This record gives sequence, C-alpha cells and structure tokens, in this order.
Amino acid sequence: MNKIKLILFSFFLTGMTSLPGQSEPDSSGISLGYPVYSQYLQNGLIINPAYAGSRGALSAFLSYRMQWMGTDGSPVIQSVSLHTPMKNDKVALGIMAQFMQFGFTKSTSVYANYAYHVRVGKGKLSFGLKGGADLSNTDYTGILLTNIGDPVFTANDKPYVLPNVGAGIYYFSDKLFAGVSVPTFLSYNKTGTGSVQASHSFNDYDFVFSAGGLITFSQFFKFKPSILIDYSLEETKKLSRVDINGNFILADLIWLGGAWRTSEEVAVGILQVQINPQFMFGFSYDYPVGRMNSYSKGSSEIVIRYEFGSKVSAANPRYF
Repeated sequence: MNKIKLILFSFFLTGMTSLPGQSEPDSSGISLGYPVYSQYLQNGLIINPAYAGSRGALSAFLSYRMQWMGTDGSPVIQSVSLHTPMKNDKVALGIMAQFMQFGFTKSTSVYANYAYHVRVGKGKLSFGLKGGADLSNTDYTGILLTNIGDPVFTANDKPYVLPNVGAGIYYFSDKLFAGVSVPTFLSYNKTGTGSVQASHSFNDYDFVFSAGGLITFSQFFKFKPSILIDYSLEETKKLSRVDINGNFILADLIWLGGAWRTSEEVAVGILQVQINPQFMFGFSYDYPVGRMNSYSKGSSEIVIRYEFGSKVSAANPRYF
C-alpha cells in the first residue's frame, strides 16, 4: 500500500505541472492570502498544512468555485489536493494546487505539505509545514480600449514567481478538532521597475484559527458546529474574516448545513452526500446579504472527495 501511495504521489506531481490555472490576483501590493471557500472543512489542507494525513487514508479532493456570479471578470477558482499518512502513521505528506482566473489575471499556487502526528490522549496533535510558490500573470491583450494609446495597458504585466512557506498546528479526535496556521510567512510588493521584492515582518502575519466538535443525539442524527477566524496583526486588516458554521448529519449519509460569513455578509447553504464510505459529493451556495447583493448573484461551489485504503469504513466514519 505504501508503494501505491508513492506512485500516486509521483503521478499527481507530474500531471499538475500541465494544468492551466490561477490563485490570487495581484494589486499594488501582491496578496498571498488564500481564496475564500465555503466547504473548507471538507479539505482542511486549504487552510492548515498540519491537516495532512488526518483523514487516516489517501484522500483526493477536487473543488470548483464560481465567485460573485453575474459580475464581469468574476473569479473562477479551482483546487486539487492529495494527502496521506505514511506507513508509520506519524508522518504525513500532501500536495495542493489552487488555480484562479480573475478578470485578465491568471495565477497558480502549488504547495507541498509535511505533517508529523503525535498521539495525545484520545486524539492526535499534528505539526505541519508547507512550501511552494504562487505564479501570477496578467494579459491585457483582450481589453478593448477607447484610448488606443493608453500607456497603462500597452504592455502585459510581468509574470511573477513568488516562493513562500507556511506552518500550522492541528489537534483532532473523534469528537473535536482545533487548529491554528500562518498560511504564508513572506510578503511581496511590486517595485518601481515592475519586479517584486520579498519581505518578512511578524506584523504582516495572518493567523487562521479553526475549531469544531461533534454532538451525537442518536446514531441517525448528529450536529457538527464549527468556527473559523482569520486574524491579522496588520492594523488595516485585524479581524478580516469570521465564519460560523453548523452541519446536521443524517444517518452519516446526508449533511445539511449553513454558515454566516461576516466579512462579506454572506449566508451559505451547504448540501453534502456521503455516497459511500469512500466517495463524497458536495454543493454550496453563498447568498450575499450585504453590499454585494446589488452586484452579484452569489457564489456556488462543487466539491468531490475520494478516499483510498481499508481504513475508511462505514463502521468508523470520519467527521473531521
């Protein structure tokens, strides 16, 4: 089984380099934060590298998100990931790529993840690291200009390759989970010559906290509440995102849930179906309640997860 995992990892790494893609759009300073997902709890690798291997099996995940539907140049975000515990169950490896197109900007993020698990009571404490790069490119050739000589759009933006690292801690058991991560340690800014310059400052860190639990009313009916907090030490950002989530689990088959995202004033509806012990399909819709209500028809997201290996069973389903 360990050889099969390594072969699949090699195949995944080889195939990923040919995927077209995108991640975070550039601004006057280059943002390296992660895109907003509504079903991040089904793939915690998006927000915390220490999540790698916590599913107890080789776990493959795909997602497709259409952000702010109905607006011109709205983001289309895709993600693909693979992570697994290794033979001794202490070390776990993962790989993740995110692709996004936003207007005339396309960018790709590819990161490798490493986690080390330590048994703590009835659960495990995981320490994770990730390393990789964000690649961004803007192509202005598709813009129809009224002023043909506009100097802003006479040349395309330079492609950027922005290496970065992140880290996290994650605790999980059958009844609860909690974690904190710093998605990126480095910041990037454009210089006057059009190149980019890396910088590092503790005050630029974003801390992503997540926690939740499982309340069992009966074998048929369970409830899973959770919360996510994105807190920045930067004065202009501070508490940039709070998600309050709740999922009702029916017969370990149907997940009906919802969330409230404070930063966008968005109400989220989530439906997930555990088709069999290995295969999960999910759909979510974000309805904008705040200012975006006049400009957007909301956001939708489709996710698929498949898990390999004998450790995934109907008798011991994974809720985190």
